[in-house]
Amino acid sequence: MARFGLVLRGCSRVIFPVHAKTAETERRTIKMRSADISRHARQVIDVTQGHPQGCDPSIVRSWQRCLEDYHLDPAQNIAPTVLEHGRILEGRERLQQVLHIAGHEMNSLHQQLSGAGHAVLLTDARGVILNCVTAPAERKVFEHAGLWLGADWSEAREGTNGIGTCMVERQALTIHQDEHFRGRHTGLTCSASPVFDPQGELLAVLDVSSARHEVSRQSQFHTMALVNLSAKIIESSYFLHHFEGLWLLRFHLQAQSLGLFSEGMLAFDGDGVICAVNQSALNLLGKARDGLVGHNIDGLFDSSGDELFARATPQASASWPLCTRDGRYLFAALRGPARTVPSPVRVQPEPVRAQTSSICLGDDALQNDFRRALRVFERDVPLLINGETGSGKEAFAKAVHQASLRTGQPFVALNCAAIPESLIESELFGYRGGSFTGARKEGMQGKLQQADGGTLFLDEIGDMPLAMQTRLLRVLEDRLVVPIGGEPQAVNVRIISATHRNLLERVAEGSFREDLFYRLNGLEIALPALRDRSDKSQLLDFLLAEEAGQEPLVIQHEARDALLNFAWPGNVRQMRNVLRTLAALCEGGEIKLQDLPANMRTAPVGVVAPSEQPLEEAEKMALLMALQLHRWHMTHTALQLGVSRNTLYRKLRKHGIER
Repeated sequence: MARFGLVLRGCSRVIFPVHAKTAETERRTIKMRSADISRHARQVIDVTQGHPQGCDPSIVRSWQRCLEDYHLDPAQNIAPTVLEHGRILEGRERLQQVLHIAGHEMNSLHQQLSGAGHAVLLTDARGVILNCVTAPAERKVFEHAGLWLGADWSEAREGTNGIGTCMVERQALTIHQDEHFRGRHTGLTCSASPVFDPQGELLAVLDVSSARHEVSRQSQFHTMALVNLSAKIIESSYFLHHFEGLWLLRFHLQAQSLGLFSEGMLAFDGDGVICAVNQSALNLLGKARDGLVGHNIDGLFDSSGDELFARATPQASASWPLCTRDGRYLFAALRGPARTVPSPVRVQPEPVRAQTSSICLGDDALQNDFRRALRVFERDVPLLINGETGSGKEAFAKAVHQASLRTGQPFVALNCAAIPESLIESELFGYRGGSFTGARKEGMQGKLQQADGGTLFLDEIGDMPLAMQTRLLRVLEDRLVVPIGGEPQAVNVRIISATHRNLLERVAEGSFREDLFYRLNGLEIALPALRDRSDKSQLLDFLLAEEAGQEPLVIQHEARDALLNFAWPGNVRQMRNVLRTLAALCEGGEIKLQDLPANMRTAPVGVVAPSEQPLEEAEKMALLMALQLHRWHMTHTALQLGVSRNTLYRKLRKHGIER
């Protein structure tokens, strides 16, 4: 008790060095900050003495360590200790390979977090920062907070914090503002994940820190998931590089999961002696590390060491079933030295080449987004595509699928807004024959089952009913589909979702589940509207070539200018529909200005403000083009549009269209 009292008395005597020329407002700010630190110190003492309800046990444990083991003062306002330049270089040299592997992943993580207000940090096992990725304009903010190269953020020096407490607890965690031990750090929110070496020892810590006061703890669920994923990717990549000279067995419960960060990895030498295993391997095999390392591979699997060696390839591209001695069934691939007789290796097509045939990516920003999307998609990270109606969300998703290693598997699309709420459950999950009145005798496969092994595209995900959101979340977590009236079935599906709505607003309204939002939003891609794309001219030629087929068509200069200067409220979809009609009506192989709809011929040059109702405008334009094509013959127009004559007349009245 006496020591706690000393700490509190120390709170009132915190001294801040103030320059003689400091303004009164600055002195007032410092005084307020001092008061905040003092209040926080009292909170720390109250919690550690009384253990009030609602406090995170890991935070309480850490605060107690800070007081009882490290003898730290929560009111101390000294900046973190920074190592000398030479010692920083020594630390970076020791972890050179890790820093090289982690560099790209840290930059990617910073981009996924939209950069602003975040610093991505990598420390060594002592808690010393060895690399920092942040926006140049925000560097001084984070330096002032103590987040710079060489700073020691171990728990023994800085008290409870993301990096230091992660090292002690050996698990991923978030320390949010007032959860820090020292009052100086309460403006920070830190999410950290450990990176372990092949021997299971702490190798590094990956951390994302924010200095923004408005950051909520709830918002960190998404950040923490990304940090944890990046840490596992770094960990797996390090394992693969570290044992390049050894035999490396990779295995998982499912063949399609090989290559993901959750796969088990086991390294052994030419005599079959196991040298190292990763944590996933221990989990999959149900073994302790000391029960594997140093033992021979023969005692672990039904297959002998010689049989395993015979299956090895330099690329470990082929997998096969493998059974353990205790009856666990796995799928495995073995990387080893090149064989004396070379075997042909199937080369995957380059992603950039694969995408050019299905989508136009002349816009530099869009092309960069495509590369980022493809990269995370291959790592089984869900994509969320945001953009206006008609901006090409499905085309973008399909291009990602076609450019990925899943290109030969099904791509299944489901528009959540176009299906009645009563039918969406059977459409998504399927049903067993006879499970309800009106059901097919043979039953029906749902979209999730149809997409097994490939990609499911959920368009307008923001319009999915809440009940279906709950079931979809369960599928994403368990990878099991339960058809109506049926039994659970395993599925291997990559999810790409899309919406034109602001999902965070719908989360706030209670119409969209927050946990599903963060589960689907592994990486968000914002597709630009057509009016904002820099490759509008290239896109025009691309779409015209697709709609013209084998017929060579050219666009007159005046017509081209009119098309490029049009606002396109319906975006790419509207442009495609217009070009399809123009290609059908074109005579002589040239599209002229007079061939264009009247509203396009008279459109002013320059950027036109987008319509407040782009979908309505696009529908009206489609109706006018179809009517012109069929010379206002209602029956033929209705047939082309796939609607009844009554529906056609109703839509004409709705849009005020008259001949």
